[in-house]
Amino acid sequence: MNDKTILVIGTFDTKNDELSYICECIKRQGGNTLSIDVSVLGEPEKPTDYSKHQVAEEGDSSISAAIESGDENTAMQIMAVGAALLVSRLYLEGKFEGLIVLGGTMGTDLALDVTNAVPLGVPKYIVSTISFSPLIPAGRLAADTQMILWAGGLYGLNSICKSSLSQAAGAVLGAARAVEKPDAARPIIGMTSLGLSGLKYMSFLKPELEKRGFDVAVFHATGMGGRAFESLASQNAFVCVFDFCTQELGNHIHGSNISAGEDRLTNAGLRGIPQLVAPGCYDLVDIVGWQDSPQKWAEHPAHAHNRLLSSIVLDVGERREVAHAHSRQLSSANGPVTLLLPTQGCGEWDRPGNNLHDADGLAAFCEETIKTCPSNVDLKILDCHINDEVFCEAALIVLDQWMLNGIVQDPLDQ
Repeated sequence: MNDKTILVIGTFDTKNDELSYICECIKRQGGNTLSIDVSVLGEPEKPTDYSKHQVAEEGDSSISAAIESGDENTAMQIMAVGAALLVSRLYLEGKFEGLIVLGGTMGTDLALDVTNAVPLGVPKYIVSTISFSPLIPAGRLAADTQMILWAGGLYGLNSICKSSLSQAAGAVLGAARAVEKPDAARPIIGMTSLGLSGLKYMSFLKPELEKRGFDVAVFHATGMGGRAFESLASQNAFVCVFDFCTQELGNHIHGSNISAGEDRLTNAGLRGIPQLVAPGCYDLVDIVGWQDSPQKWAEHPAHAHNRLLSSIVLDVGERREVAHAHSRQLSSANGPVTLLLPTQGCGEWDRPGNNLHDADGLAAFCEETIKTCPSNVDLKILDCHINDEVFCEAALIVLDQWMLNGIVQDPLDQ
């Protein structure tokens, strides 16, 4: 099965043994490799397929400029720019089917740029000493990045390190052989939600959208799900979005580390993708359930979802801030935006009689949303709850009108 080529990327001056071992593992399993050196000061033991000079020059710079900067951070950013551009070009030229990047903090910083340079469906693995660390911001992760902890390998090969590296080599080659890339035959609608205990609209909407000829991808909006959603929207992966769970925006502005990044609710609009938006679970801020709650939330009601995740219920003023944030993010949209505002509530737990219901908070949010809604947004005020069937029907009416007007192409007419 000598049929797949994997890019192996790293600083071959200091990590030659580890990177060469990865290449050997891939080749033993029948794969091919191309090597890219992103080091600055030293030279690899053997020439790589793409040298550090080629990497720097790809980004309109040079190794001399990196060295003369006198700063390792600046130097590595020069290499990161060049590496991302080189990898993007090589992918468009059909030179590889998967990539793997090895590094510590410096190499991981570069790896995050490199993995964002290729689209969804290209296996991309980062083998890092800081895999899964809070040092890695959600906003820089490509939607399908895989991370493997580089255990015990900071200085040279050993049996523990080889176990991690060999698994990584097998994983990226196996993924390159097995991956089914997104099928462009059916246009995709991206939808955000939570589980059915909080939000239920997707169980009604998904089959209805599929009847209309769309493929539907539902993203779990708990930080990384929203990050993947925004990443794919930035790649024009969707013909339309049903962004009905925007809780991550409130998480971000209120300082939760369960964030999808500062660009939440913007990427579809910036690319002119039609947006249907509703503020699902806007009233909650997620926090890490196994950590002590920050003091700022001490007087707030809370909902323990499980041992990993708890949610804080926002007060009136905090909800007004979230309303402002929605308006601010949506105001930058270049395409059509319809904001659906269900005035009877935006999550199952806030229905009258349920434990997180706050009539004053809901009224304040709705009032602030109406007051601050930007002129480019078509606001539709709905006398219903977000989990009512009438909410779903209102969303479908908007979509059907967009299809009738040619704003969203009808898949069944293609």
